[in-house]
Amino acid sequence: MEFLYEYGLFFAKVATMLVAFIVIVSVIVSASQKNKVGPGKGHLEITPLNPQFEDLKETMLLATTDEVHQKAQEKKLHKAKKKQIAADKKAAKSASASQDSHEKKPKSKVFVLNFNGNISAAAVEHLREEITAILTQANSNDEVLLKLESPGGMVHSYGLASSQLDRLRKKNIPLTICVDRVAASGGYMMACVADKILAAPFAIIGSIGVVAQIPNFNKLLKKHDVEFEVLTAGEHKRTLTMFGENTDKGREKFVEELDDTHQLFKDYVSERRPQVDIDKIATGEIWFGSRALAMSLVDDIQTSDEYLMSRVEEADVFEVAYVFKKKLHERLGIAAEEGADRLLVRWWSRLTQGSNRPL
Repeated sequence: MEFLYEYGLFFAKVATMLVAFIVIVSVIVSASQKNKVGPGKGHLEITPLNPQFEDLKETMLLATTDEVHQKAQEKKLHKAKKKQIAADKKAAKSASASQDSHEKKPKSKVFVLNFNGNISAAAVEHLREEITAILTQANSNDEVLLKLESPGGMVHSYGLASSQLDRLRKKNIPLTICVDRVAASGGYMMACVADKILAAPFAIIGSIGVVAQIPNFNKLLKKHDVEFEVLTAGEHKRTLTMFGENTDKGREKFVEELDDTHQLFKDYVSERRPQVDIDKIATGEIWFGSRALAMSLVDDIQTSDEYLMSRVEEADVFEVAYVFKKKLHERLGIAAEEGADRLLVRWWSRLTQGSNRPL
């Protein structure tokens, strides 16, 4: 028993030293690489989705076919695949050999993007690269499908994300946005850019409002005889402060700025979705998908999977993702931020729907 205790203690010491060594090395490497910026910091990954769906279909078909007919079914699928490949080659050859404007239009392409938004909309760094890449190839016959999930966040960050989607609109490339779980506040600011918004029945939609919260520790500081001064040049350089004494004039100006931001938000939504009654929906409230449809906040009730399967039958579908090479400390930071976002979404959902309702 004593041997096991000593062995466990030794193992714990070795593990501790190993973890400490890894942390120290990662800090040194990240510090040495901090100022190195150059090519290769990210790359584009394009995945054709049609073959994946075909493989899925074939796997299910073979798995549900009895053993007696399974081999015959495999031969049938093999012949059909060869025939399809030959037909595709013939169609491609015919299209390249003729430039006649009366020829049948080429098969359209669907480019699938994913946006998982946090408070700072950090995914916009990926989105801007993905949209730039798509714009080099897409035309009005194609479509961009964005699978969006975001509870909102900083105004300027989501303003930039929405502006990236506006680039597609300006080039007349159809944009469809699918919301399976949540597109609220800044998330809806992005969604309203789309030509078509699809939502799952219980997806959270809306929250067209602006909120700001700031703690004030001035009374606590005074209690401990700590003086804190705020010096500014410009009447409204600082309206509210965390440590100084806030004034009614400062609060009034702060609320005025919030109202102005809210009006900009309303104008942005109503310009892109003129069918909504902006005064009715811009109250900061949220609606579930089916209710949002009645408010014209979305165009149809449908999950992204359902819509994607229908498009695979008609078009060539590609998932496009721009992937950054992240260092260890960046991955840890992102994991911590995502955890905080999940807690925020859970708290916010409970606050708006009642703490006794399961999520």
